[in-house]
Amino acid sequence: MTRRSRAVLAVAIAVVAAGAAVTAAVGFGSGDSGTAHAGDQPPRTATVTRQTLVDSEKVDGTLGYGDPVALRGTGGMVTWLAPEGATVRRGKPVFRVDGAPVVLLYGPLPLYRPLSPGVAGPDVKQFERNLAALGYRGFTVDDDYTGATADAVREWQDDLGVDEKGTVTAGLVAYAPGAIRIAAHTAPVGAPAGGQVVSYTGTARLVTVDLPVADRHLAVAGAAAAIELPDGKTAKGTVASVGAVASAAAGSDSAPTVEVTVTVADAKALGDLQEGPVDVSLTASRREGVLTVPVAALVALAEGGYGVQVADGRYLAVETGLFADGRVEVSGSGLAAGMTVGVPS
Repeated sequence: MTRRSRAVLAVAIAVVAAGAAVTAAVGFGSGDSGTAHAGDQPPRTATVTRQTLVDSEKVDGTLGYGDPVALRGTGGMVTWLAPEGATVRRGKPVFRVDGAPVVLLYGPLPLYRPLSPGVAGPDVKQFERNLAALGYRGFTVDDDYTGATADAVREWQDDLGVDEKGTVTAGLVAYAPGAIRIAAHTAPVGAPAGGQVVSYTGTARLVTVDLPVADRHLAVAGAAAAIELPDGKTAKGTVASVGAVASAAAGSDSAPTVEVTVTVADAKALGDLQEGPVDVSLTASRREGVLTVPVAALVALAEGGYGVQVADGRYLAVETGLFADGRVEVSGSGLAAGMTVGVPS
């Protein structure tokens, strides 16, 4: 049972406390049911329903492009920068140093050494995949940087307008997982390119939520989420990741949080809003076609556990499941959809 469910149940117990005299006067035998005394009928009733229960909660989120990542130069002077907000794809320059382009390629490995004939390894294969994707031929995409690879690189370098050396260095290439969006310029034109030059994000808008650790159960990777925009429109989302490391703002007394990211399948549903606060409904659990009663219909049984009072005055012991929207999932012998149960005052 989750922390939230326990809180709901505590409220239910408080609600039925006024009927404790009824509960105490009932004998339950085997624990399945008992016979109520005359006059024990509750003042209100409700119907046992079969329905879908969804445990969801609305939390604050931020629409944007995620946390920015730094791209660094290797020296020289910054002479051009891709505009902030621009999308840069494979083979296109992110910035220029001393007039020469630093070209975006895709992959997880940084260019940590010069690539030239005789060099071998996964970094070579990553580069050759990019070279082939850009339309260059005449070499085999594998772990070996051969003379044929160098010939294709010279052709590529000629097209870029740089020295045709046939060798690839970190001053020519910047790697990212895919196409990027320029988030900010951190070194203006004319500044040294020996440190961070730009920061970037992915190109798809997403929502981030700083979720208190105590509510982490609400976020389940792969679960559906509903995003409410400032104009009242909604978009469907999916929980993409749930942070495993908690953090708290420095010098703050706020509770530690984990970062949850929610992706949006249909970007058109977001309209032209690029960034801003949104509400996110996270679904922690969903139970299809279960029997439910109002939480207030639960009665604490003398021998432990909970039960409900049916129309003829008997009490049926029940097992509780999911709590959501003022109702609770119940199961037990003799319980069926459409039955009338009492709701103690």
